[in-house]
This record gives sequence, C-alpha cells and structure tokens, in this order.
Amino acid sequence: MKARVRWIEKRLFMGESGTGHTVVLGTTTAADGHRLAPSAIELMLIGAGGCTAWDVVDILEKGRQAVDDCVVELDADRAETDPKVFTRIHIHFMVSGRDLDRAKVERAIHLSADKYCSATAMLAKTAAITHDFEIVETEAAPAVS
Repeated sequence: MKARVRWIEKRLFMGESGTGHTVVLGTTTAADGHRLAPSAIELMLIGAGGCTAWDVVDILEKGRQAVDDCVVELDADRAETDPKVFTRIHIHFMVSGRDLDRAKVERAIHLSADKYCSATAMLAKTAAITHDFEIVETEAAPAVS
C-alpha cells in the first residue's frame, strides 16, 4: 500500500492514495473561521468508522440479513499531552433493515472488533474502545404486481 501527501499552503495538504483517490486535509481555517478540511486525526477516526462499518455490513449480508443501511457514530477522547493519541473511542452502530436478527448484528460487531477491523485494532493499542448498537426496522419494498 502506498500514499502520498503534498503541502498545498498554510496548514492544508492533499493526500493521494496508491489507487489514485484524493482527499484534502489540514487545520487551515477560512476567513469565516470554518475549517477547510478534516484534520489527519479526524480522518483516522473516520477511517476506523468506515473499516468497522464495512465489516459489519459484509458479515450481515453474508449471513443473509436484509440490511438497508448502517450508520456508525464515533465519539473519542484524546490525551492531553503530545502525542495526543486517542484514549477512548465509543462506536455506536445504527443498523437498518427488515427483520434483522439482533444476535447476528451483535455477532457481526464483535467479529469486526475482535478479528477483522485493522483500523480499530491499531487504535486499541492506546484507546479503550467500546461499542453499542440499535436496530431500526425498515419497511419491506412494495410487491410488484
């Protein structure tokens, strides 16, 4: 795996993955005070959320669960001193679908946390990571006649 990061200006950078995808990151603010891009540490948290969400959806689909949506919300604390590593991360899953089996959703989350998600495995070296979830029942698609 490869990546490249190039300085644009001030504290704004352009990252490019080895597969050619780009993302702007940094801590530069606009004149109105809004950040122009996520910081590198914010991208790490987003990446962890994406990694574990991918696992959960994949596991549930392989288990023949009718998943319609999966939203992951992450809440994290960082150390007060440098390096300001994550010290606590809570991951809340909102899994939507039809007749989802609660035990299968819970198992998928645990498999991601304990076996598959490399991003959270790395972050767990410095952070206590906890999970919870909710299931949102969605309506079945109308029958076509």
